[in-house]
Parts: sequence; C-alpha cells; structure tokens
Amino acid sequence: MALEEKREKRPPVTPMMIEEEAALRNGSRGLPPGPWAEAAGPRPRTTERHIAVHKRLVLGFAVSILALLAVTMIAVLLSVRFEECGAAADGPPRAGGNGSLSGAARQPPGAEQPPGQSEEEARGGEAAEEEEEEEEEEWQRRRELPPWARPRLPRHLRPLHYNLMLSAFMENFTFSGEVNVQLEVRNASRYIVLHAHRMHIEAVRVAEDKLAGGVRVARTFFYPQTQVFVVVLNRSLEVQRSYNLKIIYNALIENELLGFFRSSYVLHGERRFLGVTQFSPTHARKAFPCFDEPIYKATFKISIRHQATYLSLSNMPVETSVFEEDGWVTDHFSQTPLMSTYYLAWAVCNFTYRETVTKSGVVVRLYARPDAIRRGSGDYALNITRRLIEFYEDYFKVPYSLPKLDLLAVPKHPYAAMENWGLSVFVEQRILLDPSISSILYLLDVTMVIVHELCHQWFGDLVTPVWWEDVWLKEGFAHYFEFVGTDYLYPGWNMEKQRFLTDVLHEVMLLDGLASSHPVSQEVQQASDIDRVFDWIAYKKGAALIRMLANFMGHSVFQMGLQALKRVGKSVNIQEVMDQWTLQMGYPVITILGNETTDNIIVISQERFVYDSDAKPKDPARGDNSYLWQIPLTIAVGNTSHISSEAIIWVSNKSEHHRIPALEEASWLLGNINQTGYFRVNYDIRNWRLLINQLTRNHEVLSVSNRAGLIDDAFNLARAGYLPQNIPLEIMRYLSEEKDFLPWHAASRALYPLDKLLDRTENYNIFNEYILRQVASMYLKLGWPTNNLNKSLVQASYQHEELRREVIMLACSFGNKHCHQQAATLISDWISSNRNRIPLNVRDIVYCTGVSLMDEDVWEFIWMKFHSTTAVSEKKILLEALTCSDDRNLLNRLLNLSLNSEVVLDQDAIDVIIHVARNPHGRDLAWKFFREKWKILNARYGEALFMNSKLVSGVTEFLNTEGELRELKNFIKSYEGGAAVSFSRAVETVEANVRWQRLYKEELFQWLRKSLTQ
Repeated sequence: MALEEKREKRPPVTPMMIEEEAALRNGSRGLPPGPWAEAAGPRPRTTERHIAVHKRLVLGFAVSILALLAVTMIAVLLSVRFEECGAAADGPPRAGGNGSLSGAARQPPGAEQPPGQSEEEARGGEAAEEEEEEEEEEWQRRRELPPWARPRLPRHLRPLHYNLMLSAFMENFTFSGEVNVQLEVRNASRYIVLHAHRMHIEAVRVAEDKLAGGVRVARTFFYPQTQVFVVVLNRSLEVQRSYNLKIIYNALIENELLGFFRSSYVLHGERRFLGVTQFSPTHARKAFPCFDEPIYKATFKISIRHQATYLSLSNMPVETSVFEEDGWVTDHFSQTPLMSTYYLAWAVCNFTYRETVTKSGVVVRLYARPDAIRRGSGDYALNITRRLIEFYEDYFKVPYSLPKLDLLAVPKHPYAAMENWGLSVFVEQRILLDPSISSILYLLDVTMVIVHELCHQWFGDLVTPVWWEDVWLKEGFAHYFEFVGTDYLYPGWNMEKQRFLTDVLHEVMLLDGLASSHPVSQEVQQASDIDRVFDWIAYKKGAALIRMLANFMGHSVFQMGLQALKRVGKSVNIQEVMDQWTLQMGYPVITILGNETTDNIIVISQERFVYDSDAKPKDPARGDNSYLWQIPLTIAVGNTSHISSEAIIWVSNKSEHHRIPALEEASWLLGNINQTGYFRVNYDIRNWRLLINQLTRNHEVLSVSNRAGLIDDAFNLARAGYLPQNIPLEIMRYLSEEKDFLPWHAASRALYPLDKLLDRTENYNIFNEYILRQVASMYLKLGWPTNNLNKSLVQASYQHEELRREVIMLACSFGNKHCHQQAATLISDWISSNRNRIPLNVRDIVYCTGVSLMDEDVWEFIWMKFHSTTAVSEKKILLEALTCSDDRNLLNRLLNLSLNSEVVLDQDAIDVIIHVARNPHGRDLAWKFFREKWKILNARYGEALFMNSKLVSGVTEFLNTEGELRELKNFIKSYEGGAAVSFSRAVETVEANVRWQRLYKEELFQWLRKSLTQ
C-alpha cells in the first residue's frame, strides 16, 4: 500500500514554505536542537585497533549480512507457515436452540429494537443476552477470556475457501450478500468466531461438508469490542472435519473511505457513482463476515450481481456473466489463489478501459472515468505497468502469478494506492497523467507509486506476513524498489543512488530522531494497535535498512540472494543479529575525533541521536546510553585534490580507537560514504572546517551523494545541539558553484524546518536575506524554463530541470524580486489571454506566488480554474495554490469549504488544512479550525491509517510559542478519541520548537547579522 505523498510540491511564497512535505509522511520536521555538545569532548579509550578489521569481526560481519538478507525474506517463510494451535477446546457444549438455520443475529447490547420486532422477539433477544452474560461469567470463573473477547481470533478453525455472492444496489447504496465458508476444524469447539462489523445478519447455517443435515445453531450475537460475530452451536465441531458456514447479510455501501464504500464523479453535467473496496488492514469485515487476519489465507470465489449499466471487477477475470430480463447481470469470477482477506477487492462502476499485454501473456487493463480514458490520461501508467511486470519477473525470476492485472483509478481513496492482488486501486492523482499539462515532478510521483504497488504483487500478495509486526518487510521492500524500478525505467535519473537520500533517508531520520519514535518492528496485540505499524518508520526505515544491506553486499549478490531464498524458503534464526536494528528505536550518531597526541589514530564513538535531549524517553527504564548498534562504518581520507578508496570499520562498542595509515595533517576524514548507512556522522570542529574548505575550493572531489549527506547531517546535528548553528549555514556558501540537483535539494529540505521556526519572528528578514544571497547567483545562471507544451514530458536533462525548479522555488519563497515579477507576469498573461503559457515544471510555484502577491481577483481566478479543470494533476496544484494567500478571510473561507465533500475530495481536505497551517498568515487559523472541527475530522478520518496522524502532525509541527504549547496540552486533555500516539509526538515536537526559540534563536540571528556585514 502506498501512502499518499507529494514529492516537493511546496507552495513557494515569501515567506512561505520551501517544500511541500510528503502527504502524511513526516510525523515531525524541523525539530530544534538540545544543548550544544562539545564535538571534541573526552571519550573513553579502548584497545587500539588497526583499520584492518580483526578476523573475528569479519566473520561476524559476514554472518550479520547473511542474517539481514534472511530477514528481508522472512515474509516468505511466514507466508507458508500457519501457527500451530495448542489451545484446548473452548469449553463444554451447552444446551441451546433446536434449529440448524438461525434467524437475524441479535443486536449488540444497548442497541435499539429493530423496526417491526415483536415483543416476543424482543423477549427472546433479552433471554439470549442473559444467556451470553451467564456464559461470560462462567469464563470469568475459569479465569479465561471467552474466545470472542480475545484480541485475536481463536485458532481452532481455519477457513479454506469462501464462496461470496453479492448484489450491489447503487440506487440506494446498499448491498446484500451470501457467504459460504469452508472450515477446517483444528480443535474441537462449539463456537465459531469470525469478524463482522457494521452489517445486519439475516440468517446463519452450519452444515458438515458433503453430508446431509446441519449442526444446530443455538444462538448468534455480535461482540462489538472485538468486531466479531459469534455462532454458538448445540454441539462441538469435530477435529479434522470440514464444515460449511453459510451467512446471509446486508449492509450499506458507505460514504466513507474504508470497507465497501462509494465515490462519485461528474460526467457531462451528471453525477455518477461507483462502489469500491479498501480492506487493508482490517476492513474486509465491513463487507462480508470473514476471518480478517492475514494468517488466514484462503481461496475466494466471487459473484457480483449489479445493474447492466455498470460493470464489476474483482481480483480474478470474469468466467461467465448471466444476464437477467430485468436489466441486471451477475458476473462470476474465477477462483483466486490462496490469499489474505485484506487483499480481496471488487468494484462496481461504469468506467471504460484500455489494455495491453506483457511478453508472458498477462493482460493489463487500466479502468478510469470515460473522459479520462478518451483523453489518454491512463496511457502512461498502462505502458510502464507492462514494462515493470516484465522487469520484476526477470529480477525475481518468479512469473506474475495471475492471468490479469487491472489498475483502477478512483476519485476518492484513503491512500495513494492499494495493491490488491490482480486489482490495484489508485486515487486518480497517483495514476492519471496528461502529458500536455503534467510536470516532471508529477510524472515521477505517478511512476514511483505504480512501481511500489507492482512490487507488492510479489512482496505482499504472493508473499504475505503472518501478522502485522512484519509489515515493515513488505512495505520496506516496496518502498526501496520504488527507486530501483524507476531507475530501470529512467536509468539516467539515478534514483536509488541519489534521490533516495533526500526522499527517504533524510525524511525518516527526522522522524526517527524523536524520543517518541518506535522500533521498526513493533508488537501488535490487537486491532487497535495495527495503525501504529503503518507509518513512515515502517516504510522508510525499512527501505533504508534494506538499501544499506544491498549496498554492502553488492546489488548483484543481493539480487541472487532474493532469488535463492524465494525458491528455497528455509528458516534462519536471525533474531539475535537483527535485534539492534529492528527492535531498537532510533539510530546512532557516529562521532570521529582526531587524537592530538598520537599520529594516525582516531577515536570513534556511538550514541543514540535525539533532537531534544530533554524529551522524556518513551521507555523510562532505558536511557539513551543503553542503546548500542553494530555499525558498518565506511570511511575515506581526502585532501584538496583527491579522496582515497573507502575502507570498512565495524563499530560495535561505545568507543573505539583505530589507526588510519594515510591520515596527514592537512587531510580530512569522511564517514558513511554516500550515506549508505542508517546513521549520522559528526566530526571535531577542525575536520568540519577542512570539509567546508574542500567544498569551497573544489567540491567535486566529494561525490554528489557525499555533498548532500554532509549538508543534511550538518543541519540536523546543529538542530540537535551536536554542532554550532553556524556550521551548516557556512556549508551552504559553496552552493553558488554547485551544479548538481541533489545537494540543492538536500539544502532546500534542511532549510525548511528552520524557516518555519523563524517565519513569524520580527527579525526573519535577516535569515531571509542570508538565504537569498546564497541563491542569487545560481538563479541568474539558470533562469526560467521556456514554455514546453509541445515538448516531450520527459525532458532530456531531468537533473538540470529539477535543479532549475529547486532554485526558482527557493528564490520565490524567500522573496527574490525578479522571481516575484516573473511569476506575476505569467499569471497576468494567463488571466488576460485565458491561455496558460506557464512552463509545466514550475506551475505550482507560479500559482502559489501569484496568489500570495496579487489581489483577491487572482484567488477567485484560481478557484474558478480549480472547479473547471478535469485534469487531476492540474486540479491538485490549483487547490494547493489557494492556501498560499496572505488574506486571512480567504484562508478561513477555504478552510470551511474543505469539509464540503462535493467541493473538496475527502482525501484532499487534509492537505488544505495542513497547507494553510504552513502558511505563516494561516498557521493560527488552521490550528483553531482543527480544534473546533476535531470531532468531525476524527469521525471522517479516524479509522483510516495515517490520515489522522498526518493531520495532527501537519497542523501542529510548526507551532512554536508558549501559548500554542499550552493550547495543545489543554486540547489533548479535553479531546475525545483517536490519535493518542500522534498527539504525544506533537507535544514533543512543539516543546522542542519552544525550547529552540528560547535557547538558540537570538544566537543564530547574531551570527547572521555578523555574516551579512562582512
């Protein structure tokens, strides 16, 4: 599943944002530093070691590498393992009813009496309720939880096959269903417990497979606390026998974002509706009664009855369609392979499609709104999907396992996409692309989401974790392969070697540097814990650890290891080796110090990196000093003209001494070459000065990735108090000669949180002026792009165009007069001619700058264009531009309109609120709006993974006054329900912001004043 993200779509307005953070990706950015730490402080000495690593450490490193390779494929092992059930039967049979077909399930306690229910029926329900209470008391006497009250389903039954028949009534948004589940009995029990939520059960029948007669159902009931439906039988089911469970039910096609929900679009002035599913992680239970845990893999046979004006889709191809005289049709789909419930999917819509076929015969179709298909908006996605299936088949040496793959573009969806096996669902903005009005950035975003979802067809669908602790494996793999797969499509873009740093590594280290972070692998006890494991720690840290492995092993060895493990599937005990990286939160900072008394000796120490040393640790019993990692540190020595080949030092102690033979007085050291490791590196001040001097005199001695890594490490070490504040700003001075995109991109991202800390201060203009001076010369060199409406979308020089975009964005954001004039001219030309000649790659920058600088008429013009355009890429940046206004009345108007689903799509409303919060003129408005509308927002987004956490962090991450901190704490005391972890992280972030303002703001301004006068 791909989280919805936007790569570098930042409203560039003075003094607005330098970058748009990935949607819901950063739980926290711009964390201020703790007290400064002396870089050259004394460290404990250990036995002196030569740079050549001891044989024992070499062996240990080799074992660690092999073990880490094994963990990346542990999902393979888990996918074929079914947990052994040692639990005894759930209890002795009890007397019950006398029929094999049960009527409607009893409503949960406290529910209103259904309309038309007789007093006798009501008395029967009350009697059943009393019986249930008596039964629960019996379990309490036995000091056991009844099977329906346990956080996970009891293991005495295993579903083998589901036969699911649905009828979708799109005119009133309801559906009815009949599910027949073939069950295998592993332990005798008289209870059938499975998930069912927000549905009405009409009838239940249990029969022994292939035998006449049924097993009598004593009673049925819902248990809302665990979202289960319980069937109590008159006798126990017998071990090693198969039974059929038949349930007839009905439910709503909800107007929300999960389960089986509805969406709509307008075509030729007519609003049309569709129904689509989103089951991951625990929402299949809203669409049919099922064993809704990933361990319960089964086969599925789906039939969908719908009006003939619609078509239906599911994971497998349609076998037969039966047409009825009354204008209805029933589509019968082929049986699926073994799969988990959360990968099941279906849709009922009146879309059209285009198709292609891979070399191996896989039929690929893209379904979307008829007007989008007619314009060819899905052609790009369709073509790269065919190429990527062929790439993955070759890379993994495993063929795609289904006969078809459908890509479905829907207007409303909680995530960027969902990798349902054979039917991947995408929100329109992450798959539809119009070459005439889409930027390179938008193309890149669409590409990487598709690459991610297709990787899941192997890692996730074919190979599925048993339980949610292991979600980081499949998501980490898919996130890493976003860059590997994009490199296959566009080899010159260097995504894995370069863009991975800024878009993944630097992003997740911001989040993982909080005291409130968590390990990449977390224990999940119950359904309410599952949303905690779906965050950027799982996705991005998992990807960073996998990349670290691939780089140290070598990509060819890594690839061969994946292929071998997929074929063999043997178990390897890797827990002891991997605990330090997967079960510890956070990451280390390596400090390298020169030894003033002994030549060629350096002291290497490690400690946990945290932004705010005063923040309360998540685990009070464990201080930061107890964290220890085994770290493969690559290191090189350089001087003004060259850099040595890298060596590897395996750092496993708090402090170690090592001999570096080639270390001379004028030489500098560089650690973590190309930032392949998941850690930061700090040096003594002398080494930092040497590195700054090297960048100034000849920066190309250092690789592009090393330059970007130095920039990011310096800014974040300063923010956390490991370095003086001026060091990263001094590093920036060399950028006037930097011609590569990646270091500029790293600097832009690193400046962003600092800008947000300062943008409401009275001396902000001093910081603003310093940044403008660093940007000015490169802005003049690069200029503006020409109109490229008639050119190919993928331009010859991706790096050059992205560099130009980055510099223009910084120039406009910090108030370069020429940049502002150019943006205003382009907007005025569009308004007067009604022809948009703004270059594609900078449209979002121009829109935002124009809205910020110009009058209300421009805002109304952009608002009109937002409503009239049907191109999803254009619609998105127009909406974001509206949040750039300096007019607080317009910002308030937009905030209130954001909750109207017919004006702003549900998933886009969050972006509106967050973007207003990032506007210094609207930060307090968004914060007030968030508090006033919390109940509405929580009801809408509370169950959707990431969405509440994205909203909470986006609105609060740049609050930085004592008053705002008090408001946050008071709100948390009074609010009701949801996002407790996100609010805890928000408090830590705002406390750190306030602390930074108090301790470091004036010191930073003093250095800036001095620098500007020199």
